[in-house]
Amino acid sequence: MITRFIYTVFLIAALVPHVFPQSNAKIDPVHAEKVGLSQTGGKPTFNIRTYCNPINIDYGYTPIPNFTEWGKHRATADPVIVLYKGDYYLFSTNQWGYWWSSDMSNWHFVSRLFLKPYHKVYDELCAPAVWVQGDTLLVFGSTYSSNFPIWMSTNPKANEWKEAIDSFEIGGWDPDFFLDDDGKLYMYNGSSNRYPLYGIEIDRKTFAPQGTRKEMYLLEPWRYGWQRFGEYLDNTFLDPFIEGAWMTKHNGKYYLQYGAPGTEFSGYADGVVVGDHPLGPFIPQSLPFSYKPGGFARGAGHGATFKDPFNNWWHVSTIVISVKNNFERRIGIWPAGFDKDDVMYMDAAFGDYPHSLPSASGGGFTGWMLLNYNKPVTVSSTLASYYANFAVDENIKTYWSATTGNKGEWIATDLGSTCTVRAIQLNYADQDVDFLGKQQGTYHQYKIYQSTDGKSWKMLIDKSNNNTDVPHDYIELENPVQTRYIKLENIHMPGGKFAISGLRVFGNGNGNKPGEVKQFIVLRTEKDKRNAWLKWQPVDNAYAYNIYMGLAPDKLYNCVMVYSSNEYYCKAMDKEKPYYFTIEAINENGVSAKSKVIKAD
Repeated sequence: MITRFIYTVFLIAALVPHVFPQSNAKIDPVHAEKVGLSQTGGKPTFNIRTYCNPINIDYGYTPIPNFTEWGKHRATADPVIVLYKGDYYLFSTNQWGYWWSSDMSNWHFVSRLFLKPYHKVYDELCAPAVWVQGDTLLVFGSTYSSNFPIWMSTNPKANEWKEAIDSFEIGGWDPDFFLDDDGKLYMYNGSSNRYPLYGIEIDRKTFAPQGTRKEMYLLEPWRYGWQRFGEYLDNTFLDPFIEGAWMTKHNGKYYLQYGAPGTEFSGYADGVVVGDHPLGPFIPQSLPFSYKPGGFARGAGHGATFKDPFNNWWHVSTIVISVKNNFERRIGIWPAGFDKDDVMYMDAAFGDYPHSLPSASGGGFTGWMLLNYNKPVTVSSTLASYYANFAVDENIKTYWSATTGNKGEWIATDLGSTCTVRAIQLNYADQDVDFLGKQQGTYHQYKIYQSTDGKSWKMLIDKSNNNTDVPHDYIELENPVQTRYIKLENIHMPGGKFAISGLRVFGNGNGNKPGEVKQFIVLRTEKDKRNAWLKWQPVDNAYAYNIYMGLAPDKLYNCVMVYSSNEYYCKAMDKEKPYYFTIEAINENGVSAKSKVIKAD
């Protein structure tokens, strides 16, 4: 969490626990066959479902009044997910509680304030550290004060906590605690554009520091282009920030992850340095490990890497909105892992399209395409300049708003032709809401209709009796439908206007996939080898392109999705190494073959 602003303390009484909505989404038979699900009595056994970023949890509204001068809004960031007693536990900044889930889809909120009146810190629980030690789950929040406790629980589902230690002596901003296989405990911390990340051994029983902090890593933007500050990595306003430490151990090596260069930007990412000891020395991986500068939901910085019960790796991190305030953000989860050479990677390709949830087969992109990018939209009303097409422009920063939040306001999207619809994601925007902090009893209600001609409508999804808060609701259809028009009708908003930043329809068109991209060019000069200019011949029936890049032809681990353009300025490169690039075209019907891999020295 960047500390460029001093937070105003704004705390209210603790909220009573409530349960996050249980999804009724199921894998359709086609997808079941694709991922190899078992069949019972001729019917598929749906033991895998899908999800779509941003994840659909009941995000609290920012509790900080001076952060809401451009409008009150939901916000959280700096997430941690750990697996504890077979369940996932999710903590993030200033949510006045935490979530748990048995499947990484249905999240249950537990209301709790970890801050007590005598704790002299700016936030309730900012950028929390969460770790498992023996049979105990432990939590600590960001502070440089010694006045904040380490909390512990052996029954977090029941909200049973006590202080492991009343005041953690040395504090730490953006902390992470790592328990090594030999039983030694370490703490990492730091959030600064002047100072490095620090690490120190901690006594696992008394939580007293062992010795003094050591410097772990300081950013090197002169070499690694992605570390430069700014939306366009131009480094003209401030020096970049390093923050959000997280340690992972794999095959005897230590992978210290960190967020950079700033939480406001699409290029917010997690880098990683690798060493043979928990306190280094470390060698940087040139590529950002967790990186998603393109697409609908951008940004993938300050997060945590974890394993699911099937031994698959995942990474959770921060998605950037930064419209009503620099710190307006959401959370995303992506598949991750290590290759045969122990290079750590995260798979961001189609990272905000439907993906399979954890299973023995792993996670991954379903192959369901976006069906309504920039397609015709009709609406019941429009507030000022919040135009209808903003709901289908694949930009989470823009949104359509109706003039009211009343029942009956609606938006309809034309897919252009009859398609196989498999899932729909509704991304609500915050327009004229009047909330601060975590709210009780808020809920969305709506109906979704489908039509083949735009005149005769049939009910597709009925959530008119929903009583839960679903700001990024994602619905996987039990039975896919062949249709052309989708209409969303408002029944109830939790507050403010009926506003949508993304009405996203997924499935497959019934036409041809795009052809392979031709004349793909990468221009990299000696002027600044951190940068390259990529251009290509447009593909007539493509609406977007995936650009893959990496340090070897078989290690193209970074992916950028580019909509409605045939050029991209890449400023994320290690100036001392050659890079390799390839590109694929995307449309409603699928994905083209990748182009020949290009080397850029």
